[in-house]
Amino acid sequence: MTIDMPPAAKKNPVERTHHGDTVIDEYAWLISKDDPDTVPYLEAENAFTSAATDHLQGLRETIFQEIKARTQETDLSVPTRKGAWWYYSRTEEGKQYGIQCRVAADGDDPPTLTPGEPLPGEQILLDGNELAGDSAYFALGASSLSPDGSMLAYSTDFSGDERFTLRFKNLETGELIPDEIPGIFYGGAWAGDGSAFFYTKVDEAWRPDRVFRHVLGSTDEDPIVYHETDERFWIGISLSRSERFLVLGAHSKITSEVWFLDATEPTGEFTVVLPRETGVEYHLDHQNDRFLILHNRNAVNFELATAPVTDPAAWTPLIAHRDDTRLLDVDAFQSHLVVHFRRDGLTGLRILPEDAEPYEIKFPEPLYDVAPAGNSEFVTSRLRLAYTSMVTPPSVYDYDLPARELILLKQRPVLGGYNAEDYEQFRDWATAEDGTKVPISVVLKKGTDLKTAPILLYGYGSYESSIDPYFSVARLSLLDRGLAFAVAHVRGGGEMGRNWYEDGKLLRKKNTFTDFVAVARHLDNDKIVARGGSAGGLLMGAVANLAPELFAGVVAEVPFVDALNTILDPSLPLTVIEWDEWGDPLHNAEVYAYMKSYSPYENVRDTDYPPILAITSFNDTRVFYHEPAKWIARLRATARGGPFLLKTEMGAGHGGRSGRYDAWHEEAFTLSWILDRVGVTK
Repeated sequence: MTIDMPPAAKKNPVERTHHGDTVIDEYAWLISKDDPDTVPYLEAENAFTSAATDHLQGLRETIFQEIKARTQETDLSVPTRKGAWWYYSRTEEGKQYGIQCRVAADGDDPPTLTPGEPLPGEQILLDGNELAGDSAYFALGASSLSPDGSMLAYSTDFSGDERFTLRFKNLETGELIPDEIPGIFYGGAWAGDGSAFFYTKVDEAWRPDRVFRHVLGSTDEDPIVYHETDERFWIGISLSRSERFLVLGAHSKITSEVWFLDATEPTGEFTVVLPRETGVEYHLDHQNDRFLILHNRNAVNFELATAPVTDPAAWTPLIAHRDDTRLLDVDAFQSHLVVHFRRDGLTGLRILPEDAEPYEIKFPEPLYDVAPAGNSEFVTSRLRLAYTSMVTPPSVYDYDLPARELILLKQRPVLGGYNAEDYEQFRDWATAEDGTKVPISVVLKKGTDLKTAPILLYGYGSYESSIDPYFSVARLSLLDRGLAFAVAHVRGGGEMGRNWYEDGKLLRKKNTFTDFVAVARHLDNDKIVARGGSAGGLLMGAVANLAPELFAGVVAEVPFVDALNTILDPSLPLTVIEWDEWGDPLHNAEVYAYMKSYSPYENVRDTDYPPILAITSFNDTRVFYHEPAKWIARLRATARGGPFLLKTEMGAGHGGRSGRYDAWHEEAFTLSWILDRVGVTK
């Protein structure tokens, strides 16, 4: 295919005036899916991108085959015990989606499973391939077992817009019951006796604002249990780990309010733990006669408190606040607690036995990520945990508490002779403009020179989300071709604690961007390709404006690059919620001016930019497709350099295409483009 010129986006100037500042937006029309020019324009962009990357077809196919060859396509997870059953999922070669299964429990140890050989008595709960059918997109939103294991609530989405339809399956008969509820949000919770299921729905701004109670078999309209009217807050509902209480949480970016109800009394009234106090966040779990409350009241990095079930607002410190340790979560078991924490840029686990001194589990690698995983049983002497690093494939362990011993249950196979000893990972540090030390995680093949090898530099830096060390099969296709992979742990993320996050939000948001630039300068390499998605896509747009000369290419996936216009419009999904993260430019002139000074779309310059690949999805409800579409159009009209490419998945949402083979093809497309930018063509 030969298309020499990119499509020209029409200009339909629209004025925007706020705080005395008038701006002309020529491409505002792209927000309308109903505009007759929108879809043809996006399709023309796809055609141009396809033509511009046509020479990479061979490399794309090679990388796809490498990912496929390294992946054990017929595989299964480690079984997790809940009640009288072991639950697990498996995949089959040639099939896009996983299959959820269970077998009856016989003894305390997980059954030995062999890929491709289902156990006798296996019961298939959900087969994603059958559910997906011929649909180009498929996703599960909920998959929740009733406490006695007899019913399964699950929800499906076939477009990527994250509006799910809820159904119920009787696991004793294998039949679906007639109950069907459209338009629900993620998650939900069962009543203790399985008679009712609680679920949430969203308002027009895509904010989960209502909790409903559905009694199985009822044809009556489901009653609203709770309605959150404050537009800054969203809600969710779950069961405590003990399954004694339903826990309903209302949260904003900076404040929480939690309610609880005896799970055996689903029609009862919820009781508040502590009425909301601006700036106080807290989370609840239950153990025996007490609640565990993880909170930040006078504790920026959070502390863990206890409170009697009969007096939930009477908080008594259990783990005091520490400046060097961010408490992330607590899992309560009958005879012990497990605290998930972060210190020195790494995650960790602290065990609090009821009859011994607390201690932390030690891990040998310099970089790693660890978290509790699959702990369904409240009464147990084992802790299931997930572990990985940049060179160690995802691994599942049981930690035997009495013996204080880690037992490896499974490490994800990497086929083709992968040897972790052939690679190395390490932590480096850059110095930001204000003197702050910014951590960098690096992985490369041994013998690769970081000063001369091409580098893929990844960043995110928002919402206190941390890009912890992780393993990637697809990444091996870069490392084995002599590239290094680095993560810039910029402010706005949570890697170094809550203050690290606070220093990269609101009127300190620019630290996120200048930190990334500082990391790129520190690496001192003329073959750096930057990559980020969603809020990390905002980061990509900002650094392309700040220091385009530092990058050989930029990949921006579902990028939040029209940030100011979006946050100015409270009618758009999630905007009001986001004001606590970015500020409120609609009502605050200082915030308006600050956001305008960094929003990528507002700051495209008449200068040389590196090649840019923007990838988006037409049904994305988090970052609308029009943001990268407008950005690419303005880059073409204003900037020099490039080329500037836009690729829109016309049938997907925020996470891109849903099937695993489709996802591998998409990753191969992106990786081949990255390799081409640094001159690696095979």
